[in-house]
Amino acid sequence: MARIIKFEKNDCVPCAQVSAYLDNKGVSYETINPFDEPELAVKFKVRTVPTVIVLEGEEVKHRVIGFKPQELDEAISQ
Repeated sequence: MARIIKFEKNDCVPCAQVSAYLDNKGVSYETINPFDEPELAVKFKVRTVPTVIVLEGEEVKHRVIGFKPQELDEAISQ
């Protein structure tokens, strides 16, 4: 089963849009602030927020940067 991680920060409008979109789709995900956990941001090569990463095991299957509903749909439908 895939694990979904969403990198976001407070007061980020696109981050809130991604959260609302995933919540409306009933998708469960982890939320990480890359400033609070920089080692994870480095591990997953996150340079901007929001970034949604879909993992299978430790392998990144999808990466969506920004609020892009069509790309999010593709990532979560796998």
